[in-house]
Amino acid sequence: MKKLCLALGLLALLPLAACAQDDTYVEGVHYDPVSPALRARDSEKIEVLEFFWYGCGHCYNFEPLVTRWKKTLPDDVDFVLSPAMWNGPMGLHAQAFYTARALDVMKSLHGALFAAMNVDKKRLGSEEEIGQIFQANGVDAEAFSRTFRSFGVTSQVKQADARARSARITGTPEMVVAGKYRVGTRKAGSQADMLKIVDFLIEKERAAAGQ
Repeated sequence: MKKLCLALGLLALLPLAACAQDDTYVEGVHYDPVSPALRARDSEKIEVLEFFWYGCGHCYNFEPLVTRWKKTLPDDVDFVLSPAMWNGPMGLHAQAFYTARALDVMKSLHGALFAAMNVDKKRLGSEEEIGQIFQANGVDAEAFSRTFRSFGVTSQVKQADARARSARITGTPEMVVAGKYRVGTRKAGSQADMLKIVDFLIEKERAAAGQ
């Protein structure tokens, strides 16, 4: 009889435990809503956007954490980098990002651009200066210039700018989960906690989809 009462008591506590888990992180306290929600590039997956800037020291320090964290993501999560920009030079750096993607040299150039600005303290304030980084990493100068100025790259830069404005990004790094939730270090407390909150929101979104 005692065992039965104990079992019933534990069952009664399960809903409370679930509520406690659901309330680990609170909207408005640890993360903010994004309204209207951003459209994902793949509607079948839970999209996680990281808004970053190559000249941001916090983003530079965040990169190793994110790289390790990305390796743990399941197949139903789509991780997307999106450059932030609120001045002219940042627009050039966004062009550099999409140029590297278009030329399929992200593996070498992503880290090189971060290092150029945060280790070598280069401003990368012109196409010529950015081109030197690409050429130092084996990219043909003509191919770089042609791609850097291309309609495709320019269009992607404009889309990234619009995306950041819609998400109300005011600093970097910041992350947006499922187009609905924005996470930054100011409310998260630390970069490591940012990723914990993102994991929490991924689970929240997955549970909502399951229901």
